[in-house]
Amino acid sequence: MFFKGSRYESMATAKITDAKGKEVTYKRIRFIPDVPATQQHTVVQGDRLDLIAHQYLRDPELFWRICDANKAMLPDELVAEIGKRIRIPSVLR
Repeated sequence: MFFKGSRYESMATAKITDAKGKEVTYKRIRFIPDVPATQQHTVVQGDRLDLIAHQYLRDPELFWRICDANKAMLPDELVAEIGKRIRIPSVLR
């Protein structure tokens, strides 16, 4: 259901039966962990979170680690404001 390396990959799966008797499988809620930042990035025109992740973490699919370090639920909000400084975590997973 989630790609390898997804922030939801390790989340527990649960099941519930709805009012019609259909069993629904879902992932349990994921609370954003404390992720220490080792660097900062100042947003410039044209920045995209996947490109920032590639620049600092060497993997564009690790954009969610930057989201976690900034307690962001909506990734696009991190790069919406020019001049905003965002926290960048270490490369380690």
